[in-house]
Amino acid sequence: MSKKTFLGICGSLRAASRNMGLIRCAKEVMPEEALLEIADISELPFYAEDREKTAAVSRFIEQVRNADGFVLAVPEYNYSVAPALKNALDWASREKGDIFAGKPAAMLGAGGGMGTSRAQYHLRQICVYLDLRVLNRPEVFANAFSDAFAENGDVADTEEGKKLRAKVAAQMKALCEAR
Repeated sequence: MSKKTFLGICGSLRAASRNMGLIRCAKEVMPEEALLEIADISELPFYAEDREKTAAVSRFIEQVRNADGFVLAVPEYNYSVAPALKNALDWASREKGDIFAGKPAAMLGAGGGMGTSRAQYHLRQICVYLDLRVLNRPEVFANAFSDAFAENGDVADTEEGKKLRAKVAAQMKALCEAR
């Protein structure tokens, strides 16, 4: 039996992104029966219907098409979804064949105050259109300014980091079990 392949998509393009740190953590704690590939959305142009697909767009669409499910790292910008993540989803959503339809997805995010709860709830609305099956639990809302994160954005080997890693591991287990 082949392993499930999930695609990690991070909405932050920052070099030391804590949201990308969460994606890397998810890859590390992914159960043995699955793999997590990480998409690079940094070269995707802004979506416009009359724009021709670039090589980066074609590559991303193929990754989405081949994925069994998704791990979406959701930064919160102005109480909403980061534009880079929304742009990537818009490109893939216009592809023929509903390439997201029926696939499971997990959301996680690191931000200030309430983590990225508002952005995650907004992304859930977008996922309704995409026909993604978003996990309801466990939810992962991380404080990006806690000692759970190292300076480079990775989940740290601190008490807070270990707790966060355990939450991410539980979420990845649930994602692998999703139907």
